[in-house]
Amino acid sequence: MFNMLSGYSEPLGWNKLAVAPLWLRNRFLRLIERETKHAAEGKEAHIIAKMNSLCDKEIIASLYQASCAGVKIELIVRGVCCLKAGVPGLSENIHVRSIVGNFLEHSRIFYFYNDGREEVYMGSADWMPRNLDRRVEIMFPVEDPALRDRLCHMLEVQLEDNVKAHILQPDGNYEKQDKRGKTLISSQDVFCAEADEAAAKVLEAAEPAVSRVFKPLEQP
Repeated sequence: MFNMLSGYSEPLGWNKLAVAPLWLRNRFLRLIERETKHAAEGKEAHIIAKMNSLCDKEIIASLYQASCAGVKIELIVRGVCCLKAGVPGLSENIHVRSIVGNFLEHSRIFYFYNDGREEVYMGSADWMPRNLDRRVEIMFPVEDPALRDRLCHMLEVQLEDNVKAHILQPDGNYEKQDKRGKTLISSQDVFCAEADEAAAKVLEAAEPAVSRVFKPLEQP
């Protein structure tokens, strides 16, 4: 990758990375089309994608096709979203939410059910023409089971957020959820609490630190 950026070489193939502007667009389209194929065969199909913006026409058209085939699509798009969600006959299986909290999130996470052989990817690119066609971006698979489970947990918590989340309506407006009678869930607050708990466990298990006090050298 870095040899290519420096201009000295361009590898003929890649093992696991998908790189824009060369192959990333096609990789995303193939992943979406695979879920569409599974849904058409009567199998469970599910896509969850988290990003900053979604405005690429080809990706949106592919998501519409997947929705019409029966793929369950859940999108967490913080900023611009040009896709219309919940439109009968077009995107009724697509749910879009925007979460804007105290922390400005930039993570891109992509989950594909893949007929039970779940795949999770992370990367630097939004679903935008500038990211897919005019910039160098990278997407990589998350293969460690513990890390994959952690990312899936993060996606699940954000899909349950009913405090900061705004839901995209078929008319293009965003509305907050009705929280009456529901347990309030703010995903960023949940993640902060989990981080505090994890840090406390690390401190409990850590060996006592050796105290060192440095005193400045003073003249007699």
